[in-house]
This record gives sequence, C-alpha cells and structure tokens, in this order.
Amino acid sequence: MTAGNDFDPDAQPALFSALLTPHRSLNRTGFLVVMAFVTFVSFAAGLAFLLMGAWPVLAVFGLDVLAIYWAFRVNFRRARASEEIWVTPSELRVRRISHRGHVVEFVLNPLWVRLDQISHAEYGIEKLYLVSRGRSVSIGSFLGPDEKASFAKALNAALQAARRGPTYNPV
Repeated sequence: MTAGNDFDPDAQPALFSALLTPHRSLNRTGFLVVMAFVTFVSFAAGLAFLLMGAWPVLAVFGLDVLAIYWAFRVNFRRARASEEIWVTPSELRVRRISHRGHVVEFVLNPLWVRLDQISHAEYGIEKLYLVSRGRSVSIGSFLGPDEKASFAKALNAALQAARRGPTYNPV
C-alpha cells in the first residue's frame, strides 16, 4: 500500500461545487472597437465645432472619451468578483472574493441551512439567501433570474443529499 492509497477519514466528497462570476458581454476586442468608435466620433464632432470657432467643445469631447474609458475600466475591475460555494455532507462553505481581492468566508452546517428566495411574479427570483440559526447570507446577487432559479434547484438538491448523509460503498 502506498501513501497515495491511505485512507483519509477527514476527506469528504463534494456534493456540490460552484464558482459564480459576474457576466460581462464585452471582451477586450469589443472594448477596443467601442473605444475606437467613440474616440473617432468625438474627435470628428469636436473638429467640426473647432472649425466653427467653438474650440472648448473639443476639450469637452475629449473629457467625455476619458469618462467612458474610466467607466469601462471600473466595470472590468468589478468583473473580478466571484463566489465559490461547496457543499459536503458536514459543511456548506461560501467564499466571497470582492473585486479588490478581499475574501470573506462563511461556513455553515448543511443540516441547519435553509435556502430562501425572494421572487417577483413578473421577473422571477430576485434574491437568494442561505439562512441558518438566525444568520442569513446573500448568494448569487449578480446572477440573472433564470440563472438563480437553476442554481437554487441544484443547491437544494445538494442540501437534501447532505441531509441524507454520506453513502458508503464498500468494495
């Protein structure tokens, strides 16, 4: 028997594992195309105003391009946020990483966790919460309503499997 075959009683199978990240539809190439278009239109319009004698408008159009560039940079920076969720038979772990790299981790007992959802009749699921012993943790805040419904269904199935307990399959 080798060291790789040793029995580890603390190792538990993952019943559920998910990495949630914000959706961004604009990639780097799309960003460059949009910024080139905005810069061209702003420069052309600013040049027209410059030829009419209103030279300060060219500077204002330049500031507009910088403001749009800054807004996109903030948006791309915020896309670095994520949530990792693991369910094992003995614990539910939520690890939230902010866009600045700050990590917050919640460890809950899956036997005592309830998944609450706030729904709207027209829009679907708006918020998801893990509730345990009076504490509630919001999860999946940047998912869309359909994604939240699918995620809630999978997480509920994992929580039910955790409540049933581990299944041992002796060979």
